[in-house]
Amino acid sequence: MTWFRSALAELPTGDAPSAALVRERAADILRPAGALARFDEVAAWVAEWQGTASPAVHRPAALIFAADHGVTAAGVSKYPVDVTAAMLAAYRAGKSTVSAFAAVAGATVDAIDVGVGRPTGDIRFESAMSLDRFEEAAAAGRDAVVGLDADLLVLGEMGIGNTTAAAAVAAALGGGEVAAWVGRGTGVDDEGLDRKRDAVRLAVDRIAGVLDPLEVLREVGGAELVAMAAAIVAARHRRLPVLIDGYVVTAAAMPLATARGDALDHCLVGHCSSEPGHRRLLERLGKQPMLDLEMRLGEGSGAMAAVPLVAMACAGITEVPTFAEWFR
Repeated sequence: MTWFRSALAELPTGDAPSAALVRERAADILRPAGALARFDEVAAWVAEWQGTASPAVHRPAALIFAADHGVTAAGVSKYPVDVTAAMLAAYRAGKSTVSAFAAVAGATVDAIDVGVGRPTGDIRFESAMSLDRFEEAAAAGRDAVVGLDADLLVLGEMGIGNTTAAAAVAAALGGGEVAAWVGRGTGVDDEGLDRKRDAVRLAVDRIAGVLDPLEVLREVGGAELVAMAAAIVAARHRRLPVLIDGYVVTAAAMPLATARGDALDHCLVGHCSSEPGHRRLLERLGKQPMLDLEMRLGEGSGAMAAVPLVAMACAGITEVPTFAEWFR
């Protein structure tokens, strides 16, 4: 975990002067004061991390990380594990929902295999990953961002069973009643939900006393969660703004925020999913989602749906004159 720890210790800050210039312009823009206050704050956020007073979204890109989970042996999902591989093929063929959304948003989609056909350990009874497997997944997430040509990054995932891993991470770090962090995921029935709650409870009990948030991620997370956490950190070092997707991506981000309070300053949350744990997690992180449409698909779809809103927020600042400019 050497890279993770050193990268978290040396996070660059955003460009506060650029954000201030956007807010100053928004205060005099040709519309009623505060009429688009949330949009203006989104534009200021983009400006801060792009390092310019003229923020724009021209090259949005999605990274979708896919992996399998050993905890599926507990019967926690409505679908068989081979669906992960089938969906990975659909992403790569451009035939998934996020691919269709990306075409509308003008974004690219890259699907990355970090463990399809190589399930993690069954978190009820053993660590999800060895240290070597953890570092392999982290390297995949980091390297995917390093060479990316983008001005806005969308993060998504695919992995049958991964809402169970997400709930385990959230419960272990968030505390409280385990059942409150566990939802129906792919749509399990009541018996499936009971099995899922039991699996998360066993996983959380097994690691009781583990305080290091990265160790929690290694113990009860998944390879795609680790890759996404690493991608978030790598994006920060490029000062690349990030749109986080639903519960699984947010759970992957939680250990970073637990380790360092400002670790997610370059991230906005694209949407709030219908998973009950996601709303709890967002409240704990102090993040307000851009959309709340009861989506529960994953694969970056909710965050991708928010990309046009981010682009509009920037255009609403850069393409509209101020009162001073219009009436001079």
